[in-house]
Amino acid sequence: MTDDHRQRAQVLGGIALASVLAWQTALGSLVLYPFTILATWFHEMGHGIGAMLTGNQFERLVIYADGSGVAQSLRPVDGLALTDAVIAASGPLGPAIAGALLIVSSRSPKATRIALTVLGAALVLSTAIWVRSLVGWLVLPPLGLAILLIAHGLSPQIQKFAIQLLGVQACISVWKQFGYLFSPGGLVGGQMQRSDTGAIADALLLPYWFWGASISAAILALLWGSFRTAFRS
Repeated sequence: MTDDHRQRAQVLGGIALASVLAWQTALGSLVLYPFTILATWFHEMGHGIGAMLTGNQFERLVIYADGSGVAQSLRPVDGLALTDAVIAASGPLGPAIAGALLIVSSRSPKATRIALTVLGAALVLSTAIWVRSLVGWLVLPPLGLAILLIAHGLSPQIQKFAIQLLGVQACISVWKQFGYLFSPGGLVGGQMQRSDTGAIADALLLPYWFWGASISAAILALLWGSFRTAFRS
């Protein structure tokens, strides 16, 4: 890794840490509000895609003004517990996998443009197909259009930094509410809901904090591996 690459990785790592810390405060969440909504979209789309990959129907995605959200899917009452666990885990892990791929795409200008185009289009199209909340409609399409503008109107250097930043935001989206990952449940739209790790624990045994720690370790590994690949000389 060259000195320039090392410095870029340090900057992105610093932004990631600062974002996670800021999200734990009311002021930080307000300052980062567009990224807060984007983090919620990453997370809830992970659940929705997980539902579809397991043969279930992704119904709709709701994002609330406080930055919380929910992905609603139709699943059989007598479905497998493993399926429920996979869908629950897809919320935190799906965006991390996607984020790692976004970061890796920055090695090539062509791959960077394609990744930005796909992400921007996904924000716009997913809003039209699944998002059923005013906040989502007000924030997500403009973000998608801005990303498309970056992909087709700005310099390769800006595109490279943008895709790396967005990849990092996808990876860390699960830590937007750090306590939620390490708790059995929390407030979603003003109502108590079972947390993702709580749902995994219900399906697969072992306590929620074990799954929270395991998911966090997997995300850190994905982030580290994607940095090493993206900044490899």
